[in-house]
Amino acid sequence: MPVTIKDIAKEVGVSYSTVSRALSGELGAGSKTKEKILEAADRLGYTPNQNAINLKLAKSYTIGLYFSNIGSMSSPFILHDIVKSVYNTIDNSYNVVVKGIDRHKPGTLSSAKYDGLLILSQKPEDDEFIEEAFEKKIPLVVFNRAVYHNVANLLTDEAKGEMEAMEYLIRNGHKKIGIIEGIPTLASTRARHRGWRQAFLNHNLDINSVPIVTGDYRIKSGYHAGKELLKHDLTAILSFNDEMAFGAAKAMEEAGLKIPEDISIVGFDNIVWLCNTVFPLTTVERNMGMIAAKATELLFELIEDRSKSIGKVYLDTKLIIRNTVKNILDM
Repeated sequence: MPVTIKDIAKEVGVSYSTVSRALSGELGAGSKTKEKILEAADRLGYTPNQNAINLKLAKSYTIGLYFSNIGSMSSPFILHDIVKSVYNTIDNSYNVVVKGIDRHKPGTLSSAKYDGLLILSQKPEDDEFIEEAFEKKIPLVVFNRAVYHNVANLLTDEAKGEMEAMEYLIRNGHKKIGIIEGIPTLASTRARHRGWRQAFLNHNLDINSVPIVTGDYRIKSGYHAGKELLKHDLTAILSFNDEMAFGAAKAMEEAGLKIPEDISIVGFDNIVWLCNTVFPLTTVERNMGMIAAKATELLFELIEDRSKSIGKVYLDTKLIIRNTVKNILDM
């Protein structure tokens, strides 16, 4: 197989775009990085592809980072993690434009404007935008939601993650569990809903007996949901994200309940600053920063090789056990 820019980048330990700039003469002549890249290219037997050169000349050096609806993004902390991770992964020669699909005017996407697109999709309504990008042959990676176009699709099994969280509560003796769900139209909400229900079915527990309150993935909505759940005789709360769990915990504490002595609580996402420094929450890790970084790496592979096919790539979730669940089996 012919040597690619990706091979050289791996050999030298730099980004794809840095190698591309070095080979095209954009890095300074005295750059040690450039010298290492050229030496590696020569040693590996790299031969420039004329089609790639033609594409290179037409590059905009701009990546589009699109969210379903940036104006009402469910978690500003996750939004921050994603944007920061993308910036940390790309080369400094690239710009990132952050936009919402809900503000997009159909028919206005252009390969002259974007070298590639990263799309965090939460809604089926995003499919029209994805189809437009696909038809215009703009390299793209969709993450967070399964799509059925022939595009690179990066996913985590959120249903399995939520099932494992609920299983953990049940194994610790909890059956009187309240649920704080998220925005019903979002793919993440639907997946997590399937997950906790499956755990109840696995243990022959009555799904219809579960008190469910809907939030919007923000701390304030978790607080109000917690107030509502105080009306029920519960031993535990399963929250669809960490921020709502934090809000619910504040409501519990205001009511004189201690966590986990009086009531247990589990979140989802493992927002590091919150779970490690503010609230030692048992939660499900779905590292969106890491996912965004992986999506960015895949996108640059597609930008380098337009004929490359990636398909669906799955990343695991992980239950992170801290100090917010009490074992009540012996009570």
